[in-house]
Amino acid sequence: MKVVAFERSVQGTGASRRLRNSGKTPGIIYGGADAATVIELDHNALFHALRKEAFHSSILDLEIGGKAQKVLLRDYQMHPFKPLVLHIDFQRVSATEKVHMRVPLHFVNAETSAAVKLQGAVISHIATELEVSCLPADLPEFIEVDLANIEVGHGIHAKDLKLPKGVSLVLHVEQENPVLANARIPAVKSADTEAAPAAAAAPAAEASKDKA
Repeated sequence: MKVVAFERSVQGTGASRRLRNSGKTPGIIYGGADAATVIELDHNALFHALRKEAFHSSILDLEIGGKAQKVLLRDYQMHPFKPLVLHIDFQRVSATEKVHMRVPLHFVNAETSAAVKLQGAVISHIATELEVSCLPADLPEFIEVDLANIEVGHGIHAKDLKLPKGVSLVLHVEQENPVLANARIPAVKSADTEAAPAAAAAPAAEASKDKA
């Protein structure tokens, strides 16, 4: 994805406020051998880009002054209640150095699993993203979690996934092996079970009336 930015010549709280008032968002690019660079971006274009899943998990082509560099979105701040991007951070990446990145999970085939079709199980998504390590060229936009063979009472763990070529789990995820999704039968009280106590209480109530 391509992002167009402009170098920012002034800094400070007042300058940032004036930028925002003019429809711009202040930001910064850091990392690599070059010094950190303060930038500004068109707010509306950035706001709409942030709504796209790929913008958060892809290598971005950030263009400044006609020159593009590879970056990752690392952080951004939103206004507490306004649809306003206050600041954004990008990190430069090298083609030869691995990056650690949180990648969205896409759950597929839940509706065709035996747990759902035959046993009426409910699939719970415990995680929505997973942290991985890879070279920038191998970074996937998302990772599929296949639920076709999930069993009731069991879950899909991080180490159960078939990761794309060149992609591996980061060390702490490898060690923890978290659950990403599980299948369970919902606890439902049957009408007969609820009716039984009421039926048992009726004769007792009648007996009390007779004694009275």
